Amino acid sequence: MDEAYKRVVVGLSGASGMPYALDLLRTLRRIPHLQIHLVMTQGAKRVLVEEAETTVEAVEALAHAVHRSPDLGAPIASGSFRTVGMVVIPCSATTLAKIAWGLADNLLTRAAYVTLKERRPLILVPREAPLPLPSLEAMVKAAQAGATILPASPGFYHKPQNIEDLLGFITQRILDLLDIPYPRSARWKDEG
Repeated sequence: MDEAYKRVVVGLSGASGMPYALDLLRTLRRIPHLQIHLVMTQGAKRVLVEEAETTVEAVEALAHAVHRSPDLGAPIASGSFRTVGMVVIPCSATTLAKIAWGLADNLLTRAAYVTLKERRPLILVPREAPLPLPSLEAMVKAAQAGATILPASPGFYHKPQNIEDLLGFITQRILDLLDIPYPRSARWKDEG
């Protein structure tokens, strides 16, 4: 992809799992020639304060551009704004349902709708468990529309030593799905 178009949209919604989002944002920030466009729902801001030892401002500083959730006129709301894809991390059950059924009532869900419309990678990272039937149905519907459902469920074959290793496992899967080469986590029997 042309250097001018190496942009990724990251959406944070109001679900538990903010450490996954922070690990992804910090990793993306280290990748040269990649521009991060961030949108956070009000719910995400509330959960962030509860779960992470950081501030909304500190998280926003990890992005190259921050877009406000009510701003449906932001660049990421248009298919003409080229990106390598979008990640919603964590993806709340409500956000998942809205994306699955094409309800674009805020900038995060509009950007996800546009990502699907343009056939770009859309990765949804739900963390809730157990999953009730409405969430399972929404996952199927979103997958049928073209999204990838990547539950925040790290593997253990890489013998994680700490929480960062577990978070990095999910970040690596996201990078792979976006076709962004960057070594964040050990791979299965990867010999170099």
